[in-house]
Amino acid sequence: MIDFTNIDYLKSGNERQKRAYEVLKKYKVFEKLKPYSPVLAGTIPIEIDIESSDLDIICEVDLKFEEDFLDDIMFSRLIPADADVKVENITVNGEKSIVLNFVLEEFPIEIFGQNKPVLAQNAYRHMMAEYRILKNKGEDFKQKIIELKKQGIKTEPAFGLLMNLENPYEDLLKF
Repeated sequence: MIDFTNIDYLKSGNERQKRAYEVLKKYKVFEKLKPYSPVLAGTIPIEIDIESSDLDIICEVDLKFEEDFLDDIMFSRLIPADADVKVENITVNGEKSIVLNFVLEEFPIEIFGQNKPVLAQNAYRHMMAEYRILKNKGEDFKQKIIELKKQGIKTEPAFGLLMNLENPYEDLLKF
């Protein structure tokens, strides 16, 4: 099983994963986010990404200290000075969250912070469930997921369609 808590697995992945690794290392993204236990989640780690897929980095952030988190990111020069940064405060499943979006080279980046350990966050839990399902169902299933994503269907709903899940966001957590 891949250790998704350490991005070194990207070095021996497909071309997009190798390139993601280069960009993340070049900008020292994980080093700069280290106090927040960053983990790369989403489609790129499990090879079901499409051209427009972003690098989803989830973090554990005590939102009582949201300003400190934002200061850490800005002062660490993680985000280039000329970058267009979008910061949102949202609620996901009743939990306050912070989301930062920007671009590093060709990759859209999304940093997502919640006041809970990253391995307990739904983004990580969904990715792990999807990874297990992909390993179990094989290459044909994986290609069908990718095709649905190319048609504009989000990842969890794509799994839901192919697996007849009533509520894919909740049902995937059972895997």
